[in-house]
Amino acid sequence: MRKLFALLLVLSVAVFTVNTVQAQDAEEPATEQMEGEATEAGDEATEEAAPAEEMVEEEAPAAPEATTTVSEGEAPTMFQVLKKNFIDGDWKFMSLVLITLILGLAFCIERILTLNLATTNTDKLLERIDERLAANDVDGAMEVCKSTAGPTASVLYEGLRRSGDGPEAVEKAIVSYGSVQMGLLERGLVWISLFIAIAPMLGFMGTVIGMIEAFNRIEAVGDLSPAVVAGGIKVALLTTVFGLIVAIILQIFYNYIVNKIDGIVNRMEDASISLVDIMAKNKVF
Repeated sequence: MRKLFALLLVLSVAVFTVNTVQAQDAEEPATEQMEGEATEAGDEATEEAAPAEEMVEEEAPAAPEATTTVSEGEAPTMFQVLKKNFIDGDWKFMSLVLITLILGLAFCIERILTLNLATTNTDKLLERIDERLAANDVDGAMEVCKSTAGPTASVLYEGLRRSGDGPEAVEKAIVSYGSVQMGLLERGLVWISLFIAIAPMLGFMGTVIGMIEAFNRIEAVGDLSPAVVAGGIKVALLTTVFGLIVAIILQIFYNYIVNKIDGIVNRMEDASISLVDIMAKNKVF
């Protein structure tokens, strides 16, 4: 359920982003046309009002010029820069890179949520198990493990369940079920690795396509001028940059998830060893 919710949330954001970019890209030609028409109308009105303005200037003294603020010097925001480069890099192809980022983030968010919920205070859990075993209540210790969420409690439950078969059976059950829980913790990492590999590949494919378009323009024009090849090379470089950015972002999340899994597995192994010692101390075997 958490995985499905994360996927739907991130996909909704992706669809909204792509639609916004397409709408803004389609509005630009209409805006330019309206600005051109307004400029022509303004020029005509200026020409008609020119004689009247000259008469007013002859009668009245010149007024001091008002200072106006120019917004052209303001630095563009990061979102505006990304949007412009996204459109310049051919948004139809860049959308593939964006989808790779969205799907990769969805799997990363799902794993992070799952691992945070799987984190258990092993010291407190072992203390409660020790109290139950000290009272010769193996069933009570098993209930403590069943009521605690996380893979560590599940592994300890399997060890307590085999307590009547001796320490060797307990260790074997812990090792076997620990491998199962470790596989569940690593579920989904293969997809994150796939998106990390695909993102730069899509960027390089865009680079090749951009270079092919550049050479096609050279062939059509018959002239090797910078203006002819600049557009294709720009598209090629932008797709590569965005592909590498996506791979870097997903790689950071991947390393965090792997580190989180290693921490859970280490605590699970320490708790398993401590469980055998606690059972031996309380003469459970």
